[in-house]
Order: sequence, then C-alpha cells, then structure tokens
Amino acid sequence: MAPTLRHGDAVLVRVGGRPIRVGDVVVAVFRTRPDLLVVKRAVRSQDGGWWLRGDNDLITDDSRAYGVADVRGRVVARYWPRPGRVPRRQL
Repeated sequence: MAPTLRHGDAVLVRVGGRPIRVGDVVVAVFRTRPDLLVVKRAVRSQDGGWWLRGDNDLITDDSRAYGVADVRGRVVARYWPRPGRVPRRQL
C-alpha cells in the first residue's frame, strides 16, 4: 500500500476531540521508544494504548518492532505541500 503521507509533509494534528478509531492516522510515542515521535495508522486498541502500522508494509518501524504506543493526537489534514484531508482507512 502506498503511504498516505510522505517525508516532509506538514500536517494538522487535533489533540482531544473524538476518540481515536481504527484506521485513523495518529501522532504517537512508542512506550519502548519514548524519544521517537511517529505518524502511523491505528490498527487496534491494546493494553491501554494502540497498536500502530505504517501504510508501507515493507517498512517495519511500527508496533511490529516497538510494541504498543500512546497516541498524542489525530492527524486531520495535510497543509503542505499538497493540501488535503488525511483519510481514515478501513483495516
């Protein structure tokens, strides 16, 4: 699957608001790597956090490598360089 976001995209993140749902693109921190802020897709709720996956299955720097993450906010739009909504996908 092609990535929804590319390196260098600037995004608008909503903190709070509606609860995170499966398929949302989120900003999160892995519990095992608190120094690493990531943008990934929420796959399932697990152990009080979220299991995250990237849209590109060949890249494994997601929950397959680092485990459960704590979500900081939901990505709602990309405003640069290609403005537009960030779609939620059915998984």
